[in-house]
Amino acid sequence: MTANEDGAGGNRTGERGLGWSKSEMMIVASARQLADGGVCFVGIGLPNIVCNLAKRTVAPQLDLVYESGVFGASPRRLPLSIGDPTLVSGSTAVCSMFELFAFYLQAGLVDVGFLGAAQIDRFGNINTTVIGDYVRPKVRLPGSGGACEIAINAKKVFVIMRQGRRSFVEKLDFRTSPGHSGDREHDRRRGWWGSGPTVVVTDLAEYRFDEATAEMTLARLHPGVTLDEVRENMAWEPTVVPDLAETPPPTDEELRLIREELDPQGVAS
Repeated sequence: MTANEDGAGGNRTGERGLGWSKSEMMIVASARQLADGGVCFVGIGLPNIVCNLAKRTVAPQLDLVYESGVFGASPRRLPLSIGDPTLVSGSTAVCSMFELFAFYLQAGLVDVGFLGAAQIDRFGNINTTVIGDYVRPKVRLPGSGGACEIAINAKKVFVIMRQGRRSFVEKLDFRTSPGHSGDREHDRRRGWWGSGPTVVVTDLAEYRFDEATAEMTLARLHPGVTLDEVRENMAWEPTVVPDLAETPPPTDEELRLIREELDPQGVAS
């Protein structure tokens, strides 16, 4: 199977006629953010695929940390969950969940935390708890898990999520993991290890956070995506960098790794 053929998960090549799906573009763009390496706290789902792709491409020295207590994971296949035994094989250390959070994350030894979200606002605050009223929600989500601790203790926080008006909201239904407040001086006084969210990658674009205002700022459009399409899929008018660029497309090797090794069933597509 070549990189441009359909995988086991169905048609991944039909969207926009570009030879890859929007999810694959989002995964590739996110993995490239990890080129500097370091210690990365990994969640399940899309962040899991992203970090394992980065380890196979731009960041072979990346140390993957899972909240189940595994440090320096080198999984031979994509882990099914944070408790998958494949994480232990070849890892640097295995400890209790308490020790991992207390002695690594809360001690400021994690460089990047990779999080997903159901809702995000313009300052990078995240909801993974409920959609609707907390007592009688329309949807009850998994909750925080370790996400809140990652958000305030990882030196940088990268977010990966699909973009739409129901996910890029003016006001969260519940704030699970804090981002920026909109007041940089206030944020510096909070005393957290982390600097808050620094990158958001969606299936449409890449965002950074303005140094002065801490507001999410559109930095790159993915191939085939227009600025109007981005505007239609968020609840506020985005701030746009003056030199708005296009995200480099996926390479054949990046697509092969996703389709043949990391996500052969097309779960993320």
